[in-house]
Amino acid sequence: MPDLGKYADAVLSAYAVSLVLLVLLVAVSLRAARRARTELDEIEGRRHGG
Repeated sequence: MPDLGKYADAVLSAYAVSLVLLVLLVAVSLRAARRARTELDEIEGRRHGG
């Protein structure tokens, strides 16, 4: 790990916040995709008489 000197806290906290935001974005995207898939499956089922 490179020596960050007096900026170590700021840099590491920025990395941590970025990582948390990326994880949240992926989780929200997967949840929305799952919800959309469920709704589409329901619509397809009604459309085909299921």
